[in-house]
Parts: sequence; C-alpha cells; structure tokens
Amino acid sequence: MVVTQARSARAGSGQVFRAGLLGQGIGGSRTPGMHMAAAKALGLDYQYDFIDVLERDLPSDVGAILDLLQAEGYRGLNVTYPFKQAVMPHLDELSQDAQMVGAVNTVVFEDGRRIGHNTDCWGFAQSLRRGLAEDAARERALLLGAGGAGGAVAHALLDEGIGRLFVFDPDRKKADALVAVLAQHFSADRVQAAENTEIAADVDGIVNASPVGMEKLPGCPLPKHLIAPRHWVADIVYFPPETELIKAATEKGCAVLPGTGMALWQAVRAFELFTGKEPDIAEMKPVLLAKATPEKGA
Repeated sequence: MVVTQARSARAGSGQVFRAGLLGQGIGGSRTPGMHMAAAKALGLDYQYDFIDVLERDLPSDVGAILDLLQAEGYRGLNVTYPFKQAVMPHLDELSQDAQMVGAVNTVVFEDGRRIGHNTDCWGFAQSLRRGLAEDAARERALLLGAGGAGGAVAHALLDEGIGRLFVFDPDRKKADALVAVLAQHFSADRVQAAENTEIAADVDGIVNASPVGMEKLPGCPLPKHLIAPRHWVADIVYFPPETELIKAATEKGCAVLPGTGMALWQAVRAFELFTGKEPDIAEMKPVLLAKATPEKGA
C-alpha cells in the first residue's frame, strides 16, 4: 500500500458528484446535510447518500461493499463505525494522516484507485486551535477512548502541544496498543496508558473520544466528581450537542469544546477532498446545530 500526501480532487465544469456515508446505525448523522448545504451554495450537482448496513442489502465483506459502491459511481465515502479500520486493507493508498493514525474516515475514488484519508485528526486539531484559549494549560491531558477516533484525537493533541498524554480505555489492550503507536511518532515519555480515570486529578484537560454520551449510549465517560473547574474538557460526540460530559463540565465552570467543532471541521476537509472546492462554513454550521430528534445516533 502506498502512503501519499493528502490531495484534493479537482472538479470540472458540469461534473456530477456522488458521495455517501458508510456505517452502521447512522440515521442521525448531520454529515450528509452539511455536505449537501455546502454543495448547494457552490452550485454543484451533488448527491450524498446514507449507506447504512442495517438498512441496505449489502455484501458482508467490506471489500465487496467498496467494489459495489465504486462500480456505482461514487466519488467518495465518509466512513464511520464499524469500518474505520476494516476498510484499510482494501485501499490502494493512504494519506500520511491515515497511515499515522491507523484509521480511515474518508475514502476518495480516483482514477480507479481508492485513497484513504483521516480528516478526524485535522478536524479535532482545528477545533482545539479555535476553541481553546492560548493560555490554557497543556502540560498533561487525559484521553478517554483508544479506538479509531481516539487515535486521531491523540495525534492531534500531541501535535498541538500537549506535553504528556494519558490514555484510558476499558479495554487495556487497546490503550496499550495506542500508546505503542504514539510512542513511535512522538517521544515515549509523552504518552502513558492510564490504569483508571482517577488520573484526571493530575491533568489539565479531559478529552472524550469514546462513544459514551451518544444518544444510543448515554452517560458520562468518567465519574463526574473527577471533573474540576480548572479543567478544560472536550468531547467528540456531537449528538446531542451537549453531552452529559459537556453539561457536567459547563456546570462546574470548565472551558468546554463540544463535539460539534470536530464534526464541522472534519466535514469541511472531506468535502474539499471530494470536490476540490472550499465549502462555506456558514452554510454547513446551521445544519450541524439544527435542533432535531434523529432516528438513530451517529
């Protein structure tokens, strides 16, 4: 598999774009709406589909799913649970971010090839840069969740200057595996697996990259008494926009970064990769923040 620099497709006049979101239980996702709003503002002939394995008769093998969608003329796919890592063996190239993170959330079909990208990493970094005060303490942070999204967020946190990152996952093997990967890209003394969430007492920031807090998996990813006013707290769950974690942190006076930030910026980057055009954030953001009750979480 080739590792390539991330690049954007270039749109020709009159070109029709067909994209989709591949995942399981994705009926509540705002990604299709954001893409369609951006495309409409640019005057693009653009179709963005839900491709839910629970709703559509698709092959059981993810490689066969990609074969089918590529043959149907899709220009690109956003990829979510449970396919972010499963798609990787079926791609021809990986962007540097996807290779580094070990997960793909965006696939571009280009000249008969499949190119995997990870826009979660860039999206979270953008949210952090824009939402966290410059003077916020960044010496130590706790990351909750070591899955595909956790890997993207961990890389972004370390790239953005977190001095030492503690990684907690209920599955200790996942935490250890992510720490091992991070240690290869950064210095080993900057990352450590956490035995439990009690380490929150010794960090400046708390970041949830687990699915806990989603509508279909409600709750707080750590005991609320561990959240203190001095913490800054970030979540990647964006529906509901105010998760139990964000609500608890807000009530305690913490600086908070809701998951809507990462959701917006990862979609911006994916749209650019699909079309080669820069979307208008002012068109996308209202769709993301619109109040509605989805049929499913995503």
